[in-house]
Amino acid sequence: MRLAPKSLFGRFVLVLLAGLALSQLATLYINQTERDRLLYRAGGMRLAQQISDIVKLLDSLPGAERRRVVAVFNRPPLAVSLDRPPLALPADEEDADFQLSVFASVLRYALGEDAKISVDTKISVGRTHRPHEHGERGFGPRRGGFGPPAFTVQVPLHDGSLVTFDSSVLPPVGTTTLRLALTLAVLLATVIAISLVAVRWVTGPLSVLADAAEKLGENINRPPIPEAGPAEVQRAARSFNAMQQRLSRSMAERSRVLTAMSHDLKTPITRMRLRTDMLEDEAVREKFERDLAEMEQMVTQTLEFMRDATDTEPVQRVDVMALLESLQGDYEDMGKAVRISGRVSRPLAARPVALRRCLTNLVDNGIRYGVRATIDVAEEAGRVVVRVLDEGPGIPEAELERAFEPFFRGDASRSRETGGFGLGLGIARNIARAHGGDLVLKNRAEGGLAAILTLPHPA
Repeated sequence: MRLAPKSLFGRFVLVLLAGLALSQLATLYINQTERDRLLYRAGGMRLAQQISDIVKLLDSLPGAERRRVVAVFNRPPLAVSLDRPPLALPADEEDADFQLSVFASVLRYALGEDAKISVDTKISVGRTHRPHEHGERGFGPRRGGFGPPAFTVQVPLHDGSLVTFDSSVLPPVGTTTLRLALTLAVLLATVIAISLVAVRWVTGPLSVLADAAEKLGENINRPPIPEAGPAEVQRAARSFNAMQQRLSRSMAERSRVLTAMSHDLKTPITRMRLRTDMLEDEAVREKFERDLAEMEQMVTQTLEFMRDATDTEPVQRVDVMALLESLQGDYEDMGKAVRISGRVSRPLAARPVALRRCLTNLVDNGIRYGVRATIDVAEEAGRVVVRVLDEGPGIPEAELERAFEPFFRGDASRSRETGGFGLGLGIARNIARAHGGDLVLKNRAEGGLAAILTLPHPA
């Protein structure tokens, strides 16, 4: 799903909001439907009781008094008439409307089961009952659309005369729907707020775990993460801390082995160097010395590649420009051309010795294969970007990433004159990633190679 949020928090919130919205709409629909039915039934019972009371009153009065009483009760929404002809009702009672049947049953209950009642209904369209003769009041024209169900009721009095009632069952006017909608809106807002807090409470430890995993490469000996939150998150945090401890012990054991190897390898090399000095043949002695120097350099660079030299060095505020200018001076003393462009205005939190080694390896690589090197430095969106540019032959695109592998040497560096063992770039990338940054290689359009070192530099 392209529109789905990427984070677990966002997906939880989306599912909760969709479920709550659907449930609230269903609740609103059900409540509104049931409300209309209840209001209709209540209105029908009130109308039936009102008709029953009027019929009982008219039954107790002489004919001359009835018209004055009818004039009093003839008020909207109820029209009362004494001179209407009998209603023409359908012969088959099964054709009667359901609402008519319900209303008739309620009315018979109010007047008595023996009462002979005639009830008819229709949906009023555009108008209601018009005034009848003898001055009875009725309902004037109503404009527009369908009205509520209209009932016409005829009830015979004890003397045989008919009293006719025209009325509509109107629900009470009010703001019940608005109040219901506001109630549901407040309920929905409350549930959403509680859900957001609950989701954040559940996913918060996962964010801590993700941050710890990202920073593990920078410092294997960082403090363990808190084992808090739900049982599953606690288990994941516990497993992560155990993994970190195993990795730390493994790397510490590797460092001890490498230290022992360094000591053990240097001892026989030193003995061989002493014995080489005793050789009388000058040409043979030079060959041995050259081979021993190469062996010693290979052992040293291999140990540097495998050992994380940033473990014990503390982080300090480093003046990047001063470091680069010092590096430039060292190369100029050796007769090598290094140019610096750009500027960094603020100090960088880094390990100075390790960072200098990283930059030295990159500049050495540029000078070795490109005669001269240019260091371009800039600040970009919370990071420092150092580009070491050379004028060499570059590297085939397919081999740019392989250049960081141990002992990899491209076609341009296979001769003994260029030197190197294919470890400098790997060491530089290890140092960059230990600082939370990275190192990549790109071929330049104008020729040569660009080693791009990126280091975090928060404001």
